[in-house]
Amino acid sequence: MKKVVLTIILLTIAWGTNLYAENNSSKNTAPKQTETNSSTALKPDRIDKQVQEQMKREEKYAKEQAFYQGSDYNLSEHEVDPNSLDSIKVPEPEYDFDMDDVYSD
Repeated sequence: MKKVVLTIILLTIAWGTNLYAENNSSKNTAPKQTETNSSTALKPDRIDKQVQEQMKREEKYAKEQAFYQGSDYNLSEHEVDPNSLDSIKVPEPEYDFDMDDVYSD
């Protein structure tokens, strides 16, 4: 799963940089040589940062899924015995509701 997410992130970044390069070339202005050197130096750091953030999200997701699936929890002590339900009285609903008092302004 982590490999798939990493691949998607890297492809997204590569696609975005290609669009940026196409937009700059269509303007017919050549970027300065110093700007391209600094931007290429930042790309690996940015990629590493994004990969680390995505790995943190994946760890959080894995913890949440373990909680929601509940496979690590033993809830058998909270189960209700169906035979004990017979001794509980079912409350009867009160059908003596009168709407006349509501409209007596």
